[in-house]
Amino acid sequence: MTTDDARLARAYLLRVAEPPAPDMVSLVAGVGPVRAAEMVRSGEVDTDETAARRHLDFAARDLEEAAGRQTRLVIPEDEEWPAWQLLALANAAARDVPGMTEPLGLWVRGRARLDELVQEAVAVVGARAATSYGERVAAEIAYDLARQSVTIVSGAAYGIDGSAHRGALRADGRTVAVLACGVDVAYPAGHTDLLARIAATGAVVSEYPPGTRPARHRFLVRNRLIAALAAGTVVVEAGRRSGSRNTAATTSELGRPLMAVPGPVTSAMSVGCHDLLRTAGASAVCSAEDVLADAGRIGVDATTRSDEPARATDGLDRVMLRVHEELPTRGGVSAEQIAVGSGVPLSRVRALLPELELLGLVQKCESGWCRGRG
Repeated sequence: MTTDDARLARAYLLRVAEPPAPDMVSLVAGVGPVRAAEMVRSGEVDTDETAARRHLDFAARDLEEAAGRQTRLVIPEDEEWPAWQLLALANAAARDVPGMTEPLGLWVRGRARLDELVQEAVAVVGARAATSYGERVAAEIAYDLARQSVTIVSGAAYGIDGSAHRGALRADGRTVAVLACGVDVAYPAGHTDLLARIAATGAVVSEYPPGTRPARHRFLVRNRLIAALAAGTVVVEAGRRSGSRNTAATTSELGRPLMAVPGPVTSAMSVGCHDLLRTAGASAVCSAEDVLADAGRIGVDATTRSDEPARATDGLDRVMLRVHEELPTRGGVSAEQIAVGSGVPLSRVRALLPELELLGLVQKCESGWCRGRG
């Protein structure tokens, strides 16, 4: 099986099986994407997830047309697949958390590598019917985070989402919009230009194939990706019942930091945030510094004191740190064992080990790789 074969198969399955499609994800994990596509196409497998659409074999067309729109299908077989971030969904699915299935692939509009974009990322979400207070706070937090090279992840909706994206762009930072429709569908229509600006330096992402129209259930499915692709989620404004509350709940299910911005007690748009602070274990944040302190190390650690002694690993990015932390101080492990333990793709592990060796942080021993003396 080549990567091109896998991409064609996954493009077919993404159109046939409405996400999150847990049965299809399990089938692909068991037999691989190419064989799974063959089984679905022939009717050998005919589940509720595939029965209505298995005749829709537009994969080649989808991939060809996407390439002409600076869009590509990123799949788990690619080096740029954000494996570490999406591993949280697989872990939640293993705990039988409903709807937490990993995506079969992600359509990406934009030139930036997806794995690099979300390597240091925070989600900023909130109400569509936002107040001027909420929009200002969202833009300021996103602006300050983006200035520290943190990518802003949101859903491109009116209100808080749009303000967060604009704040990041105003700082010449990068931002990722995760959609509940195809990446070629301008939704909402008023954000057509905004989506184009996001794609120019960041990415517009969806697991829905090109041409898919937005639907209410798709927003709820989409929210799990916003929570998974970020190191933590900030809810700026939210009503008592809202999609942002759904993203917040997913964030907690994935074990990621959940943060909320307090607002006026008289504002209906702050009721959801106050409830998250009171009952859902969210922490109160008022600035980018608060977010960095709660979300932990996201590239630049705002909580590091200048008078603390420097560590040999301080200059490593998050992926290199994960690889390094899997190395034993005694004995050695193989690159394959490091990949499994860290969640970093094997090809990336093999590329990073020599770099870490040059830094003196790892060394080759008789039984594999172990920590160096640096």
